[in-house]
Amino acid sequence: MATRPITLFGGQWTDLSFDVFCEKARKFGYDGVEIPCSPGYFDVTLALKDEHYVDKVWSTLSKHGLTCYALSNHLVGQAVCDLVIDERHKKILPAEIWGDGVPENIRKRAAQKMIDTAKAAKLFFSKSPKKTHISPIVTGFTGSSIWHSVYPFPPIDKEYWERGFDDFAQRWTPILDEFDKHGVNFALEVHPSEIAFDIFSAQKALSAIKEHPRFGFNFDPSHFGYQGVDYVKFIYTFGKRIFHCHVKDVWWGKGDGTIGVFGGMSSFGDPRRYWEFRTPGRGNIKFEDIIVALNYVGYTGPLSVEWEDPFCDREHGAQEALQFVKKISFPPAAHTFDVNFGK
Repeated sequence: MATRPITLFGGQWTDLSFDVFCEKARKFGYDGVEIPCSPGYFDVTLALKDEHYVDKVWSTLSKHGLTCYALSNHLVGQAVCDLVIDERHKKILPAEIWGDGVPENIRKRAAQKMIDTAKAAKLFFSKSPKKTHISPIVTGFTGSSIWHSVYPFPPIDKEYWERGFDDFAQRWTPILDEFDKHGVNFALEVHPSEIAFDIFSAQKALSAIKEHPRFGFNFDPSHFGYQGVDYVKFIYTFGKRIFHCHVKDVWWGKGDGTIGVFGGMSSFGDPRRYWEFRTPGRGNIKFEDIIVALNYVGYTGPLSVEWEDPFCDREHGAQEALQFVKKISFPPAAHTFDVNFGK
């Protein structure tokens, strides 16, 4: 197996035009990009209405010598299950999803948009000039109706949490059925504020949707480390359910003891914080252990750098991250090292 392609996630770059972002990604040396469904980057509605739209997106990618293996629709997916929908969501959702501002109506429109995203992804990846063994992927969030109850006070019984997983299954199973119809995988980024935020809750989510074949994970170790969750164990636990992989680092055990693991309602970059996202290679994540585990479970998809670091220049960080990933990524052994000893 060749080394995995290295891509750059566009979510943190949408202040630039898509063309400029692609130009920079190629200049940095990336193989491709993970494209967010954001204005000016990938428009789900236009992809389904304008027969030339996806060709134009591929034309921009090809102009810069890039490819794509995944679309992202994190922001819309968040609204499908969230119990509390307020001004935070209004800031991140497309106007047509926010609409009348009625929470249940927003959830329903968000669910339909995720279905449309599956249709658009099928169309988009069918036009790829470079054929690949990797199934079309949409990465994203699910939201959660029970995230607010993670700390169990007032006291909560298990039935309360079960109703949350039932709500997730009720809302997402029809979406995943449409993903299946169109041959597209949905990769949940396991993350605080989602229905799955650690190994246990990921197992519960998978069980709730009856191990739907199109439901898997966008593995991102940065969301596990500071929680105390074994991020390497996550890979061995879910194996083939890992549809996509983010490369992002985090450090923890920092700060001055003022702000703990919950973040203290502080902003990223506050020197009092216990943890921060970091440029790959500058945090505590043991990436060599991750690559060994990914090789063991047979993951052959992209390694997508999601650059987030409050202490580092964005372009410097993206370039440094690429060199780091090139250094730590390696293909699995074709056979055991002692295979020839008895010959």
